[in-house]
Amino acid sequence: MTAIDLDRQRLDRAKFAVGFTFATNGLAYAGWLARAPAVRDGLDLSPAGFGLLLLCLSAAAISAIPLAGPLVQRVGPARAILIGSTSMVLGLTGLATGTLLGSVPLAGFGLVLAGMGNSTWDVAMNVEAADVERRVGRTLMPRFHAGFSLGTVLGAGFSAVAAASGLPIWAQLYLTALLTACVTTPVVRRFLPHQPLPAGQKPAMSVRQAWREPRTVLIGLIMLGFGFTEGTANDWLAIGLVDGYQASETVGAVAFGVFVTAMTLGRLFGGYAIERWGRVLTLRVTAASAALGLLLVVTQLSVPVAMAGALLWGAGASLGFPIGMSSAADDPARAAIRVSVAGSIGYGAFLAGPPLIGLLADHVGVLRAVLCVFVALAIGLFASSAARPLKSAE
Repeated sequence: MTAIDLDRQRLDRAKFAVGFTFATNGLAYAGWLARAPAVRDGLDLSPAGFGLLLLCLSAAAISAIPLAGPLVQRVGPARAILIGSTSMVLGLTGLATGTLLGSVPLAGFGLVLAGMGNSTWDVAMNVEAADVERRVGRTLMPRFHAGFSLGTVLGAGFSAVAAASGLPIWAQLYLTALLTACVTTPVVRRFLPHQPLPAGQKPAMSVRQAWREPRTVLIGLIMLGFGFTEGTANDWLAIGLVDGYQASETVGAVAFGVFVTAMTLGRLFGGYAIERWGRVLTLRVTAASAALGLLLVVTQLSVPVAMAGALLWGAGASLGFPIGMSSAADDPARAAIRVSVAGSIGYGAFLAGPPLIGLLADHVGVLRAVLCVFVALAIGLFASSAARPLKSAE
């Protein structure tokens, strides 16, 4: 077997390992959210109190992202994922124990650990994914993010089965933590070897320097705009159909399923569009698709038209985040820091989006409130030219 064959085999192993890592992250992070009411009831929280509890998760995740880049740069993606997944496992265990004992502080501390661990895990797996993508010479990042989406679907399915069988939420959380620990450790061993910096050599870039780069900040704005577009549909699309169309909860759930399916398919096959049209044009086409889909949903013409809108909205929201991650990681020497900084901006959409839409919805209704997605898409379009690949490492 030649050295080229060995390198190809190593790349193939790393590619599948990264895909499994994305899927496992999606399952661990989002699977239990399908049973969020059970957590709320187990802790005897009001809706407002449960919202504050979830803030522990999102605030910890946003706060930890800037720290993840230097960690990945220092120890490599594989070890960083092990650190992040360990924090995630401990967090899920803490949430399970807090729910079992009815302890809100313990559950909140568990969500803090889960949020911090997820940020480290997220940055590290995107850096590894960008490295594999670069070496393979094909656009793979959208497919990796599709793996995350499929992981969330599996997590939701697991939650549905657990709820139907009467499995307590704390038991499900313990099982999820155990599965995460068992899968992650052997999978990351198949990642590409990490080349640590020689002793005494300074990193190629600091977090402060990355924040001063216009391109990196603009890439973060691309992710912010498209992340807000995605997150708004995740949180409010089903509610919008129920409230705005007087549709049943089943119809709302179907609309959400159409959106998620379209987004997953867009990520599975969007790489072909990126390779043919380039990142910038693809971003602009998908933004137009999302805008048209949103328009069809909010005009309240009919439920079938709204379903078509959900389809276009999902396809349009699918590629902004993967393209942003690939763009931030163009230079391998600076990838970890730039991904963490751009991610800090992008994930702000998931922290600010739900309360912003909720506040507006109290005054104008959900369907009118989601019109602010047009502003987010405008921000993404404004920054889209920053996604052009770097001609060479700086």
